[in-house]
Amino acid sequence: MALDEYAQARPSAALRPYVGFYTGYRQRGLAPATHRGLPSPYLTLIFTMDDRLDVAAHPDPRQALGSYDALLGGLHVTPALITHPGRQSGVQVALRPLGCRALLGLPAAELAGLDVDAAAVFGTATVAEIRERVCSAPTWAARFAALDEVLGRGLRPGEVPAEITHACRRLLNDDTTVAAVAAEIGWSTRYLTDRFRAEVGLRPKEAARVARFDRARRALRPTTRLADIAAGHGFADQSHLVREFRAFAGCAPSRWLADEFGFVQAQTALAG
Repeated sequence: MALDEYAQARPSAALRPYVGFYTGYRQRGLAPATHRGLPSPYLTLIFTMDDRLDVAAHPDPRQALGSYDALLGGLHVTPALITHPGRQSGVQVALRPLGCRALLGLPAAELAGLDVDAAAVFGTATVAEIRERVCSAPTWAARFAALDEVLGRGLRPGEVPAEITHACRRLLNDDTTVAAVAAEIGWSTRYLTDRFRAEVGLRPKEAARVARFDRARRALRPTTRLADIAAGHGFADQSHLVREFRAFAGCAPSRWLADEFGFVQAQTALAG
């Protein structure tokens, strides 16, 4: 029997400084396919509900391929490739980079470019509890509430310098330059680059490019003109947008739309 469920929600108020949004999905009766896990300004945490998550290519090609009950992916600049046999289900948590110290006890930089078994960071018991509660809950709202509870009780103090917090907020949300942000906080561009990369895992310019790409690809629709997307999201022109899309997605915007527009994880309306 075909099934197509999709839900999104914001986390609890206590978690919102650390988590952007939750996405839930459960689908059956699809054609087998390969999904591109695109670069974004969030770390990706996925708890599967039925089948395991099969990774056909990691952002870092040196990583061995694997199958996961729960996956934690760091910030990256090339796509991951995930295969499914015609069915998939799980909950995805969009982790803010500066929330990693509070949620994971480590800076986002330690996970940059990597996909890891979430149990290696959260612990086997915590991952097992989340999956059991998510799988047994009767509704998406109940599943998201379970995430709120388990993730919320694991919060720990994690100090991030105010300058890095300001730089991250500006570079991930506004069309601005690294030099302008460095001037705002009174640091040299080089010092900001070094400190930012040590905390986030990407250089400031990379992070800003990823965030701009993410905003643009979320605005793409089959009826949208690429020139309009480029003009509205800070690209020099349509060619610039296409080049960035090829760099981050490994394909042109038209190919991504044809392959993945219907995939639920490509439609994250709450991002931001």
